[in-house]
Amino acid sequence: MIGRSLFLLLLAATLSTGMAMARCEDHVPQPKPQNAGRDIVGADLDTIVERGYIEFAAYDDFPPWSYERDGKILGVDIDIGRLIAEELDVEARFNLVAAGENLEADLRNWIWKGPLINGRVANVMLHVPYDSEFACRVEQVVFTGQYHDEEIAIAYGRDTYPDDPPVPAYFRIDTVAVENDSIADFYLSAFPGGQLAQNMRRYPTVAKAMQALAGGATMAAMGPRAQLEAGRTPELDTHTPPLPGFAVSSWTTGVAVHFAYRGLGYAVDDAIFAALQDGRITEIFNRHGLAHSPPALR
Repeated sequence: MIGRSLFLLLLAATLSTGMAMARCEDHVPQPKPQNAGRDIVGADLDTIVERGYIEFAAYDDFPPWSYERDGKILGVDIDIGRLIAEELDVEARFNLVAAGENLEADLRNWIWKGPLINGRVANVMLHVPYDSEFACRVEQVVFTGQYHDEEIAIAYGRDTYPDDPPVPAYFRIDTVAVENDSIADFYLSAFPGGQLAQNMRRYPTVAKAMQALAGGATMAAMGPRAQLEAGRTPELDTHTPPLPGFAVSSWTTGVAVHFAYRGLGYAVDDAIFAALQDGRITEIFNRHGLAHSPPALR
């Protein structure tokens, strides 16, 4: 699940926080992969424009970012992919893929090498969290096109908390829903002394956690803000509380491109940057009922 991939990446970032060394100082360069053919490693920008389409990999069953409903592929990331394709004057094609054990496996499968069976690499992978130390280790990939800053938040019922929104300490007494093996699960489970364990309720996805909250099975839910917002009903609200002891409670989301195709990476980055500046990406978030937090202008 994507929650686990993100959890493992941000956990690594958390554990490396505070190390007194320059970025990538301890990294040993990897041998460059031997490319077997153009069908394996993707296609350059000229080839994409000539053939008239660009292929995107996006996570499946990952609302509000990317998912299929009634035979149609939908979501914020899908709309951003279409925006990129429009800027390149080509057709957008999407492959919804299952998340692997970690982000590195996802990038290996869908950007620079390809899965062992049933699939091929894409030109661009959507919804890739950016971490500078991780980028040092995965040299086969260019991380670019950052379009949203995500953060951990808490959803709650206004009637349940009419005065003050809940913070993690409340869950010593109150129940809270989380996605199993997610970053919110990790944080609350590690709360000093395991004080919250008895009141945590784990669900397969954030969407299921929000359904539990809406149905009254729990008093709150915790997870990435956009996913909470996607499952919000009129009676529910979200907020971003202080998270003591949590070094990485927010992250930037962008895209990934094969390292050999810098021209494509630049074109995708330019398309996203232009759409950030003129408000088109914010409009996409608004259409999906989500708040957009643009990354700092580059």
